[in-house]
Amino acid sequence: MQQRFLQIASVALAVSLFSLAAWRLTQEFQQYPPQQIWQSLLTIPTESALVAAVLVVLNYGVLTSYDTLAVRFVKRPLRYSQTALVAITSYGLSNSIGFTLLSSSAIRYRFYLAWGLSPLTIARIIIFCNLSFWVGVLTLCGVVFLTASLSLPAALNLPFQSLQVLGSVCLAIILGYLGWNALSQKALQIGRWRLPHVPMKLALVQVAVTSLDWVTEAAILYILLPPLPLTLHGFVGVYVLGQLAGIFSHVPGGLGVFETVLLLILSPPLPADALLASLLAFRAIYYGLPLLAACLLLGSYELHRDMERG
Repeated sequence: MQQRFLQIASVALAVSLFSLAAWRLTQEFQQYPPQQIWQSLLTIPTESALVAAVLVVLNYGVLTSYDTLAVRFVKRPLRYSQTALVAITSYGLSNSIGFTLLSSSAIRYRFYLAWGLSPLTIARIIIFCNLSFWVGVLTLCGVVFLTASLSLPAALNLPFQSLQVLGSVCLAIILGYLGWNALSQKALQIGRWRLPHVPMKLALVQVAVTSLDWVTEAAILYILLPPLPLTLHGFVGVYVLGQLAGIFSHVPGGLGVFETVLLLILSPPLPADALLASLLAFRAIYYGLPLLAACLLLGSYELHRDMERG
């Protein structure tokens, strides 16, 4: 009964957040005619769009490390071409369709089962990849929120005025995670959650890779924006905050929620129409291109398998 209630509450929260974000974006779009936004899109330098596209390739190269490290963790090494195929397909699809844990897990299960891995081993790979995601989030939140001066608008209704407290908590969690892996050989049990023990060398690589993932992802949008009174260092904090809001909303791709947070923080001083144009370009480059690539890769793989069976 309680589980059913939580499922209903989760759906209700997602619908509510999506509705709020859609209303907020509608209000913004009503202030700026489509022609004005289109003109703002045209002001994005071609060089910036090309650099952003290169950064997308770099970012997905980093993302392939998630599965590469995961199969090493479970001691079932596969070819890099295989783990790269899984990573690009799973992230390319799940980043756009939302419900990342469910969608990416289903794709990983589909590939790894076909390559002879047991369901238990696949489950450990999925756990490691999702753990890696949160390791990157906590590391970036800890470092950036403690070192960058970010002003939070009251409209976000956060229970704190400064992100430094949150940054301290995040950094403490990461240091505790690394300390546990260095001093113990056992899995860490936290209530109902059981975190696997990761060898220290692998854990350090995990922190570095996942942090680089978030930095390159933020840099893609940063390069598409007009000049900001923020360095990339500070913008990473704004970006992570917006993405977290989108993740917890369970709205596909954080659509609307992510944009709303950035609008509240960056506009003003950044003109809202210019920000919206950059966000549209970011959606097309970072979500649209990998989604197309993932669909082509998945289709080619399934066609190749069918031909082998025939």
